Amino acid sequence: MPHPNDLKIAEELRNISSVISSPSATVTMASDGLRRLGGVYNCINEIISLHGNQVRGKRLEEEMEQSLELLDLCSAMQESFADLKMIIQELQMVLHRGHHAAVQVKAQSYFRLVKKAKHHLKKVSNKSSSDEDGRLVSLLTTARGITVSILRSALELLSKQTSTCNPSKWSLISKSFHKAKVSCEEVQLQALELATVGLESGAENLFRRLIQTRASLLNTLSS
Repeated sequence: MPHPNDLKIAEELRNISSVISSPSATVTMASDGLRRLGGVYNCINEIISLHGNQVRGKRLEEEMEQSLELLDLCSAMQESFADLKMIIQELQMVLHRGHHAAVQVKAQSYFRLVKKAKHHLKKVSNKSSSDEDGRLVSLLTTARGITVSILRSALELLSKQTSTCNPSKWSLISKSFHKAKVSCEEVQLQALELATVGLESGAENLFRRLIQTRASLLNTLSS
């Protein structure tokens, strides 16, 4: 019979997955999903500490290997979100100054960074679990899959949020900027900056939790 904590974690994972897969999902929801996943991994770490000595098998060893893959992904994505944040800040600056050529260059850099970040997700394996793998392996596999899904959704949403401001339009935007003290494009960039800050923070927090999970798995497999 599953432990109550196992059921609680599984329910939280289902809730997170439901939110991020919704057509109305936003970048803020994605960053909140990363934060909530940090809490999920905290609970998983407690299970490993309390019951890890009862769990063995090839699939747990495979999850151990894939935990390193997930760590690398979170680290790369955290760096990508930080780079995107910097580009957005630079975009706001050149837009405010009316530097038309610089606006287009920065906008193109933004889209290149998003595309590069998406490439990291292609390197991640997508192994599913079965009932025979055991509850802990199932939770780890599900959490890993949802983590990848949230990061993928976050990048899609970042692209979508700027789809109305593609590079060919930035020059026109910058020329009209000084005609109004506050433009919708400026507001959009400010919102985008806040969104990337949330994603960067969420990825950083999750990275720390994943390090703890990997350490717990190492202790379990070596004991």
